[in-house]
Amino acid sequence: MMTDFPAAIIAATRKKISPFLRRDFIKPAAYFILLLLTYYLGYLSAVSKNPLCEPHRHYSTTTTTNTTNMINPPSQAAAVDHYQFQTRCGDPIPSQLIRKTILNRVFNGTSPYHDFPKPHIKPLLRQQRIKGWGSTGAVFKNLINKVRPKTIIELGTFLGASAIHMAELTRQLGLDTQILCIDDFRGWPGLPNQFRDIKMVNGDTMLMYQFMQNVVQFNATEAIIFMPFSTGSALETLCAWGVTGDLIEVDAGHDFHSAWSDINRAYKLLRPGGVIFGHDYFTVADNRGVRRAVNMFARVNGLRVKADGQHWVLGSF
Repeated sequence: MMTDFPAAIIAATRKKISPFLRRDFIKPAAYFILLLLTYYLGYLSAVSKNPLCEPHRHYSTTTTTNTTNMINPPSQAAAVDHYQFQTRCGDPIPSQLIRKTILNRVFNGTSPYHDFPKPHIKPLLRQQRIKGWGSTGAVFKNLINKVRPKTIIELGTFLGASAIHMAELTRQLGLDTQILCIDDFRGWPGLPNQFRDIKMVNGDTMLMYQFMQNVVQFNATEAIIFMPFSTGSALETLCAWGVTGDLIEVDAGHDFHSAWSDINRAYKLLRPGGVIFGHDYFTVADNRGVRRAVNMFARVNGLRVKADGQHWVLGSF
């Protein structure tokens, strides 16, 4: 019956317009009206034939004691469309090849720490500048003890506080763990005012170089490698390269859309038995930011959210 709807309306429209044409009404105006109605009917036809098109559908999540209630949950058809990230991952490569893969594909086979810092960079750096938020929380020790990861992937590194902390924890356990940090090291527009000791050259903050200096200072250059790109492009590329992680920390963008994208893409890189976690689960943004993204992802994938301080951990538990 729906397929007859546009034809019936078009016939009715022609019947309405024909008197104007017979009375020598201004033909350009009539043609314009007919064209406009035809466009509108085409839109209605597309909506009626596409079950994934649901205009004005809104979702809201609330959390009480680590449970999620969703108002107007998405239909199965909408879930297939809205919650899929289409990149096809390559076959997983062995964990011992991950560092070599990054060095070859990102740094032309040479360690970025080689001959660091260069003479023109050295005057811009502090010998050590460590700053982070929740970077030494108990969750790191808890999860590293539990997972004993060979590879850790961190999204959102800043100056390397949590990466250096995790390198120290794995060292204490005698683990040969490779930590891959992903960050564009651009910061945010207000960073120079908040961190006046972080130098800037032509709008480029020295975050990456100060991060590298911190890694060198803590003798962690063999444990920590990095990719200086956006989380989205880096995760898509790692997926294609077959790079996976046993433990993945998501702590980059804190708005809903950034967190949602990062969690979905990062989860595809998680090895069986691995754990994905992140920071800023309890903030003033509540269900407009990270917490909303985490809760929605858990619901869609049949997982539970466990809080560990300000951190969230996803799993079946």
